Amino acid sequence: MVKKIAVLAALAATSTLTLAQQGVSATEITLGSIQDLSGPIAGFGKQVRLGMMLAVDELNETGGINGRKIKLIVEDSAYDPKKAVLAAQKLVNQDKIFMMLGHIGTAQNMAAMPVQFEKNVINFFPVTAAREMYEPFHKLKYSYAATYYDQMRNAVPKVVKEKGAKKVCTMYQDDDFGLEVLRGGEAGLKTVGMQFAEKTSYKRGATDFSSQISKMQAGGCDMIVLGTIIRETIGAIGTARKLGYNPVFLGSSAAYTDLIHKLGGKAMDGLYATMTVQNPYTEGQTQAIGFWANKYKTKFNEDPTVFSVYGYTIINTFANAATKAGKNLNTNSFIKVMDTMSVPSDIFGSAPASFSPTKRLGSDASRLSQIQDGKWKVVSDYVSSPDPDAKK
Repeated sequence: MVKKIAVLAALAATSTLTLAQQGVSATEITLGSIQDLSGPIAGFGKQVRLGMMLAVDELNETGGINGRKIKLIVEDSAYDPKKAVLAAQKLVNQDKIFMMLGHIGTAQNMAAMPVQFEKNVINFFPVTAAREMYEPFHKLKYSYAATYYDQMRNAVPKVVKEKGAKKVCTMYQDDDFGLEVLRGGEAGLKTVGMQFAEKTSYKRGATDFSSQISKMQAGGCDMIVLGTIIRETIGAIGTARKLGYNPVFLGSSAAYTDLIHKLGGKAMDGLYATMTVQNPYTEGQTQAIGFWANKYKTKFNEDPTVFSVYGYTIINTFANAATKAGKNLNTNSFIKVMDTMSVPSDIFGSAPASFSPTKRLGSDASRLSQIQDGKWKVVSDYVSSPDPDAKK
């Protein structure tokens, strides 16, 4: 009889261990993130990481999540999908993270997600505006960023109407990112009975855009939709200014960075871009943003950027959901909370978001900002897709 009780106790203990949630102990929640810390967008990756660190420090200073402190482990992908897989394997199998948060890059996420999903690890709010971050549906995918397609589909007709544009053209990067901007722009123009008058592309890494700009100038384009990131945005607009050519320029959130006006100077004034959160300048904004920005600068000795905000808000949104999941935090209890989760707008002016058992993109809304006197200024309210099929 005693032997039988001992066997039953051993089985119960084994069952308890089997059901234990990876990455969650009695005192700690282990989270993982993969950033570019040494590659072509290392500046962005570093800023996401610092924003996350600030949020983690704040949470831990106030007791953590239901008594558990947060441990954040960040690995470097150098923006290489192969390295992202290795980083994911380390985080999931060796560090045994509970969740992957804020992983930067589309190709990198696509490569890493199978590693995570095999171990039931959620991919939470990746820093990319690709549709693949929530499509096709998977219970372990959660995305917060309005896609490039939706951004341009909504913004292009709005700017066309406001500026009275007659000939809209596009210059885009010849890859998946650029094509998403192109397709979104085409869909938006279709709603106002228009199409691109000229289309011109460039190879990633290009530095000379004189032929593309000259083609659009010769074509009489009075508005140019840019499927560009940093260097290409600055190069295209700078080339146009030198030619005395001043069409309306509209970029996606990929061009919404303080580096545009810091590196491009006065010539960048007038550029429009889609965005979701305000650039956190230390001066000239709301008191709440200014206080946060100065706190960040004091801690890290550098100005925050929109990528710092992304990292900060990703951690805090996770924390809100994990807190609601209660002491029994596991993948299923977290998903149950997210299935009815509503995220209100915050101090940075982000769009309200909501999730459901079948909805894994928090919001498809974006708004417009414009560089005025060397700083980004919000110039529109949020616009979202009027029907659910708009992003298909």
